[in-house]
Amino acid sequence: MTSLDQLKQTSLDKVNALNSLAELEKVRVTLLGKNGEITSELKKLGSLPAEERKDYGQAVNMVKVSVTEALETKKEALEEAALNAKLEAEKLDVTLPAAQLNVGKMHPVSYVIEEVEEILSRLGFSAATGPEVETDFYNFTALNIPEDHPARQDHDTFYLKNLDSEGKRRLLRTQTSNVQIHTMQKFEAPMRVMSIGRVYRNDSDLTHTPQFHQVEGIALDKNLTFGHLKGTLQTFLEEYFERKITMRLRPSYFPFTEPSAEVDIECLFCKGEGCRVCSHTGWLEVLGSGMVHRNVLKSGGVNPDEWQGFAFGAGIERLAMLKYGINDLRLFYESGISFLSHFGKPSTNMKV
Repeated sequence: MTSLDQLKQTSLDKVNALNSLAELEKVRVTLLGKNGEITSELKKLGSLPAEERKDYGQAVNMVKVSVTEALETKKEALEEAALNAKLEAEKLDVTLPAAQLNVGKMHPVSYVIEEVEEILSRLGFSAATGPEVETDFYNFTALNIPEDHPARQDHDTFYLKNLDSEGKRRLLRTQTSNVQIHTMQKFEAPMRVMSIGRVYRNDSDLTHTPQFHQVEGIALDKNLTFGHLKGTLQTFLEEYFERKITMRLRPSYFPFTEPSAEVDIECLFCKGEGCRVCSHTGWLEVLGSGMVHRNVLKSGGVNPDEWQGFAFGAGIERLAMLKYGINDLRLFYESGISFLSHFGKPSTNMKV
């Protein structure tokens, strides 16, 4: 065996014995690098007689090609083995249940607003909005609320320090009824309008917060009666609570309606038998209602001799508490994750 044959066999044995890509690179440099064993054989060509250079050069190149091919083949085999080992170590069992994702939910107040708006829309009411910073006229006077009414006092209403351009006091609206007047002044009868938004009152306890939400509806048309109001409320409440509702109207007093009525429904929790939720009366107070007062119609620029109207209003949080059995109004605004997760609307049902 010549020295080249021996070099070739030794080189191939080294390549076949390799077990890692790092070792392969070291062997490649040892054999084919700038100062490698096979490269050194090529450098001898200059010292050989001219007639021997061609044959010796071809022989060395054949050894170089064989070793290079062996290195490439070994490299592919080692890379494949490394990939298989990695896949084996990182394999995923697709039969395992996926990790639970904590997705957000719609706040229960926002959810109820959506529900109420959708129901009233089906009953023909169009949405309207009004300013939350209001004047005394639109919040009280135009709604037939007397000058000496307790609601006008500082202990009930949040007044702003800065006066309006006419030097009159401004306030945070205490009810969404102000939208009635703005809408009647802007549009002509007949109309069916609902207003949903934030209102503010200086009160805070289990069933009251300084800020809460109200929904109010008003309908103006010729020959409207209390019967139309009762039918509208019956339909609205049954749609909202998703069940047949026993309802009663109790005579009451509101400055902006005459006649006026408190609307009660049979207790949803005890079916009228009496429980802690309904204070053992069998009834739950839901909202206020009545026929729009003549003075309110006049304030809105509507002729009370030609047009009649009915109105109703309820607290959004109150509706949510009754439907979902929530006993503390303050829970809506404490941002408790357990409360929001339980009563919130799943994100998969959110409208996009």
